Amino acid sequence: MDRSDTAALQERVISLGSGLAAIPERLLLAHARGEVLFICGAGISRPANLPDFRELVIDVYQALDPGVHTVLSRLPRGVCNQWEVDCNSLTDRQTAEVKRFTVGDYDVVLGMLERRLDEKTSGNSQVRREVANRLRRHGNVPADVHRTLMRLADRGGTTTIVTTNFDLLLEAGRKRGSQVETYALGSIPRPTRQTEFAGVLHVHGALDRDPNRFSELVLSDQDFGEFYLRRRVVPDFIYDAARLFHLVLVGYSANDPPMRYLLNAVAADGSRFDDLKERFTFFGTHSPDSVALEDWKARGITPIHYDAADNHKALQAILDRWAEFSAINGKPTKIDAQIRRLVKDARSAAPEADRDLFDHLIRRSNTSERVRLSSVASKAKADLGWLDAIIRIGLEHERTRRT
Repeated sequence: MDRSDTAALQERVISLGSGLAAIPERLLLAHARGEVLFICGAGISRPANLPDFRELVIDVYQALDPGVHTVLSRLPRGVCNQWEVDCNSLTDRQTAEVKRFTVGDYDVVLGMLERRLDEKTSGNSQVRREVANRLRRHGNVPADVHRTLMRLADRGGTTTIVTTNFDLLLEAGRKRGSQVETYALGSIPRPTRQTEFAGVLHVHGALDRDPNRFSELVLSDQDFGEFYLRRRVVPDFIYDAARLFHLVLVGYSANDPPMRYLLNAVAADGSRFDDLKERFTFFGTHSPDSVALEDWKARGITPIHYDAADNHKALQAILDRWAEFSAINGKPTKIDAQIRRLVKDARSAAPEADRDLFDHLIRRSNTSERVRLSSVASKAKADLGWLDAIIRIGLEHERTRRT
């Protein structure tokens, strides 16, 4: 591939449907090659009525310390340490926990609460029992996003997906009749492109399917220190994965405690090594926010922005369409219908987004699939402009293969 082709690939973005946010084509092509690894945060489980980290902390206090819960439940999202909080009814230790909560240090808050109630931050503490109870309370019914992500996690006969969530909703969202293994913490297989690197990989631990058994979870600040700094279990895994796959983050905000640790782990290695692949995140806001986008970029992550209205409905639409059009396990009927729609009018009269989508569907295909799609286009009476594009893209592949 010459420099002009490389530059074009870096700049091309593809909208997979009308009104859907554009995705960099280099990411779509990497996915078609089985070189994408999704990393999922608490945001994907909120449609299944599970809490994010902030809500989880509030729920734990509701069960274990109603006095602090009364204070925390009155705080709006987005407060900072300048927010005036009335802690007159609380002890100094409780007030310190509230102050940490206002700056979003939820892992620190839970660690402080554990030390206050149990004088420890590990084992079967009151806090950990309540976290497990809260996550189990709503059963094991996955949301649509879990099912869609499990389809996208198929690397070509092998399903691999990473999550910092403790719940087992991704496993529950697998295709009916298929099997997928669960791995957590030290049992997670080392990243490789081979088929043995498979399963739902819970890098922060997973709830045991038996509610009577203890689950080791990365929950408090001391847990993060243990697994990120002392043992380096998670950073080493993430670094190896980032060398082999394009990491795609879904369900995080930039300031989530798990995301801060993950980003620091990747950014530290990215500054020392040049073999890490590009990382991406799906990032939703209710209005344009160029500052937040630059924040992600400064952390070494390429943001894919979408409208967060209607409980992130747009994200579900993007992921659904991506799964439908997947080169690995997409729906051929959907792809063929899209080709027929695109070639209905002359290429010269088609919107640029339609031409780009057509070219992408051809470009990401192997030789036999390009022949098949050429036949679909011909039978739909595509004009020479569309057919010429197929030939041009075929020549691109030949040049790439020779170089």
